Amino acid sequence: MKSAEVQFEKVTAKTFPKGPDSLAPGHRACQGCGEVLALRLMVKALGLDFMAVSATGCMEVCTSPFPQSAWRMPWIHVAFENAAAVAGGVDAGNVIRRRKGKMPDRRIPVVAFAGDGGTADIGLQALSGALERYHENLVYVCLDNEAYMNTGIQRSSATPFGASTTTSPAGKVSKGQNTWKKNMPAIAAAHNIPYVATASPAYHLDMMNKIRRAAAIPGPAYLHVYAPCPTGWRMKSELAVESARLAVKSRVFPLYEVIDGRYILNQKVDEPVPLGDYLKPQGRFRHLSEQDIALISERVNREYEHLAKLAETFSEPSF
Repeated sequence: MKSAEVQFEKVTAKTFPKGPDSLAPGHRACQGCGEVLALRLMVKALGLDFMAVSATGCMEVCTSPFPQSAWRMPWIHVAFENAAAVAGGVDAGNVIRRRKGKMPDRRIPVVAFAGDGGTADIGLQALSGALERYHENLVYVCLDNEAYMNTGIQRSSATPFGASTTTSPAGKVSKGQNTWKKNMPAIAAAHNIPYVATASPAYHLDMMNKIRRAAAIPGPAYLHVYAPCPTGWRMKSELAVESARLAVKSRVFPLYEVIDGRYILNQKVDEPVPLGDYLKPQGRFRHLSEQDIALISERVNREYEHLAKLAETFSEPSF
């Protein structure tokens, strides 16, 4: 069966899942945190019948202050760099336990959660190895808030060009981050895995259905989630969802899927909102000039048009 044909129960406004939630309220995320909003929506879509592996990061710290935990199902905290490897090991253990009759004879999703630092930087080697091993049934979720927020807002390779962080500070000479954001969904798709997708908490039903599809597809799946961080982005706490929406409407964060090599645009943006509408409410970009914004806008539009062309030309699986 092709991945596009996998059956799963879709989430709609009428069938929105109700409790009990697998992530309890009372966690210690910052006010207005878009990352914990995305996390809670995804685990709500999965219910209680899955296993989670969390790398060190904001979501691990704020949901598991010893001796407490906000998780209501099997959950493992692992090192910064090895969430994907551990998730693969958990899945292998489940296979053996099912074979020995010690677990129900059905697949239980194993989902790894990590931030952009634990994915694009320190965890990239383990992630690549896990995606290359096609027999492992795991879902890897990158919660991308575009810096190492938990340890002091240091830049990562997923930090966008021009953003000011504590290790890429804007000043009289520097424009902040001087490299372009690493394209992790493209890197995951280059492994020819069955499923890659981007998702945003501003489009919650789309995101919830994507993680349900990812959990149902045999083999590894990768989900890259936009995770606004009001604290690290220096913006008002009530702007997380609006920022997530503007990221899509300005083409900064396109919503798409790669299913068996076929690119699908989920939200086509023919007339994007001005990039400045997305950048200016965020203090990390306040130093950028109109010329800087124009430079970034040209790059954003060029990359979006390339993605749109892929969606037009990849009508058949590429492998």
